Amino acid sequence: MSADTPLERFGLFIDGEVVDAASGRTFQSLDPYAGRPWAVLADGGPADVDRAVASARAAFEGPWGRMTGFDRAAVLRGLGDAITANAERLALLEVRDSGKLLREMLGQLRSLGTWYSYFAGLADKLEGRTVPPVNPAYFGYTVREPVGVVAAITPWNSPLMLLTWKLAPLLAAGCTCVVKPSEHSPASTVAFAQVLHEAGLPAGVLNVVTGWDRSTGEALAAHRGVDKVAFTGSTATGVKVAQAAVANVNRVTLELGGKSAQVVFPDADLDAAANGLVAGVFAATGQTCMAGSRLVVHESVKDALLEKVVARAESIRLGDPTQPETEMGPVANRPQYEKVLGYLDGARTEGATIACGGGPDVDLGGLFVRPTVVVADPGATVVREEVFGPVLAAYTFTDEAQALALANDTPYGLAGAVWTKDVHRAHRVAAGLRAGTVWVNAYRVVAPNMPFGGYGLSGIGRENGVTAVDEYLETKSVFVELTGGTRDPFQLG
Repeated sequence: MSADTPLERFGLFIDGEVVDAASGRTFQSLDPYAGRPWAVLADGGPADVDRAVASARAAFEGPWGRMTGFDRAAVLRGLGDAITANAERLALLEVRDSGKLLREMLGQLRSLGTWYSYFAGLADKLEGRTVPPVNPAYFGYTVREPVGVVAAITPWNSPLMLLTWKLAPLLAAGCTCVVKPSEHSPASTVAFAQVLHEAGLPAGVLNVVTGWDRSTGEALAAHRGVDKVAFTGSTATGVKVAQAAVANVNRVTLELGGKSAQVVFPDADLDAAANGLVAGVFAATGQTCMAGSRLVVHESVKDALLEKVVARAESIRLGDPTQPETEMGPVANRPQYEKVLGYLDGARTEGATIACGGGPDVDLGGLFVRPTVVVADPGATVVREEVFGPVLAAYTFTDEAQALALANDTPYGLAGAVWTKDVHRAHRVAAGLRAGTVWVNAYRVVAPNMPFGGYGLSGIGRENGVTAVDEYLETKSVFVELTGGTRDPFQLG
């Protein structure tokens, strides 16, 4: 895209239509690789949130809410097909917004339809149950009903995948949705909503409000017309979202930060482990909540493993994220770029050793940070806090008990990995890790049928898997009096 290419324009998507913000204001989205604006977005505010929530409520109380699970399943299958058909266009929008690799985003978008197919298979199976009577004068049963209007607040990394982890199960449950994407990567979500509407999702079921100011997301999280809030992002912001939701006594699902450990034992295949470490922290420029950013390695193989990881890190090809040979793109936005460099400066100040990388790529300029390996003490800031960039912090252990203690020495608990050829040890350590997802001799693998979420500061609730639909359902208990008689009104039961 040349400097004189016209900027693409994206409005809000409310009630099945692309509309301007009530204020008429707009903001620009910057391409982090090109370093210049590429799109103009509607700058929505609280008034637009009101309109979007009203649309979602009308759809919930209207035709969508009256659909059977079989009807919703048919719609979901059509959505999956439409996403696959539009994968290239949607992937390119994500690349322009966030600088992530086209090769990665194409893979995500081409597989995303699987989530809608999977949850379509659950939409017509949301059954209640009959309950054995304690009192024979009553027949009891339960009904599972959609919670209502869901507010989804999504981050700038992989916005369509992380929206789908909320949207597919909530649609299966029969809910409607208003989504506020990150101001740093909003365009693909607007286009996504248009694709789904054209594929048969009724007007009002999915509404998108983009906005530059933080008050837009705050207005959505605290809106009295919302029944549940589903959020993915930083732990600090997630706490504020939860506080806003609980003021309305609304449920929340929070998928938050992580500082995940990859534990490498001396019997591990070190080539495989090195490859897994690269996948865990340098793929996606380290901008993923599940990044395996802590290497907890047995002291006897530390040097050999670090030599392999450093050699691979130094050979990673940085550059244009749209090119197939590129292996790592830029950091997604300037605030995050400055944050990553700040952590690297802090690591030097605290006496850590920089094994490779350690700063910006001066040849490429822009927002590129070189893949970095830091050898530090377990108490170092770069070890304790989420960097959200291409930075691996390494330190050693001497035995299995210490390995588990070090891996679990974090307020987070999103993911982790065990690298060993000993099947007994693999299961012991996997059981001992306090994390929502554990990979054995692998890293960074997700699937629609495997739950995802974390312990501790990594969040509340689970996305994906059979039980993800439960996050968007209420259970109603129904008692039916069978005798036709009367009872003592002053006695319970």
